[in-house]
Amino acid sequence: MLDKPAGPTSHDAVMRVRKALRTREVGHGGTLDPMATGVLVVAVGEATKLLAWLADQVKAHDATVALGVETDTLDAMGQETRRASLSASLIEALDASRVDEVHPHVAAAIQAERARTTQIPPAYSAIQTNGVRAYARARRGELVQLPARDVSVRALAVTGCSTDPPSVSIRVEAEKGYYVRALARDLAADLGTVGHLTALRRTRSGCFTLADATPLDSPPAQLAAHVEPLGSVAARAFSVAHLTDAGTEDARHGRAVRASDIRSAVNGTTAWFAPEGTLVAIGEIDEAGIGRVKRGFVR
Repeated sequence: MLDKPAGPTSHDAVMRVRKALRTREVGHGGTLDPMATGVLVVAVGEATKLLAWLADQVKAHDATVALGVETDTLDAMGQETRRASLSASLIEALDASRVDEVHPHVAAAIQAERARTTQIPPAYSAIQTNGVRAYARARRGELVQLPARDVSVRALAVTGCSTDPPSVSIRVEAEKGYYVRALARDLAADLGTVGHLTALRRTRSGCFTLADATPLDSPPAQLAAHVEPLGSVAARAFSVAHLTDAGTEDARHGRAVRASDIRSAVNGTTAWFAPEGTLVAIGEIDEAGIGRVKRGFVR
């Protein structure tokens, strides 16, 4: 896990790890914009096989939304596109809000975003339309109008408000596909103005937090020392089941595994371990009670 600073892209971070560890088998589990900082899950070697699941996990962010100014990218790295004044009532609400007692005007806007089930992604995003990234079209000056997508907000709370400059600081937890930059746009609209992100820090990605992360600019030896063993990562990210010797042999060859050969079995995606503690596969038990290998690992 890395603590990404502002500036580098997620791809830049992957390239840094590839160079430091002298391997190309490196990937990340959830893009962070260049302006954003914080937890970037990076997998090395066989652990890259886990990224399909790790990228789907809930992510938590601390963010600050500047009010009264909109940018084309919806963050501080973009070009200003619009200004809008703040009403006297909004200024009053920001001034009166505290973490333990948010003004009703601000609270209503937060509740509207907390209840959001669909969201229009930013034009400057990696979403593809007809094989072309939306941000590439936007940079060419095209009008990009992406359709709304289903989203799920797990938690959203105010952590501070300011009138100089006008802003709202928030903490948000949401599932994959949620854009905090779009939240900045929509929250500002709920408050009767426009806005953009001026700060974004990812504090958690699934079970991984800032406490697990090492700075991206650490020396290669330190980056290598912070590579967590594959089995340890899987045990943290998934429920665990233990295979018998027979189940281990079947799973290693990609065969179906009898339920009786999967101990401590639970529903859903599970990390399967051999009797000696080696990660064998990520698997699931189907409706017929048969274990199916979703992804196997080299011994």
